[in-house]
Amino acid sequence: MLTEQLRQEIENDVKTNKVVIYMKGTAVAPMCGFSARSVQILQSYNVPVKDYNVLASEELRQGIKEFTNWPTLPQIFVNGEFIGGCDIISEMHENGELAQLLK
Repeated sequence: MLTEQLRQEIENDVKTNKVVIYMKGTAVAPMCGFSARSVQILQSYNVPVKDYNVLASEELRQGIKEFTNWPTLPQIFVNGEFIGGCDIISEMHENGELAQLLK
């Protein structure tokens, strides 16, 4: 459930970090293929990526889905804006949009 406190924490996290990923596992040890692929793409741009392991907190796992109204993980934010998940980030990487966004 998305509490007001959790909403504020998420808003603060995505505003204070250029790239944020809410994922299964961590950037160092992803726990699913989609999270691993997303981290690999993001790290290829040599930008700092702040990762949050949703498996460590059921509240965060459900809360982030409510926050974005997006049912799947990972969830990626760039410059405070929700971008989407693995499929979207992969497509943006392939067509050059992600490089422009991360400049």
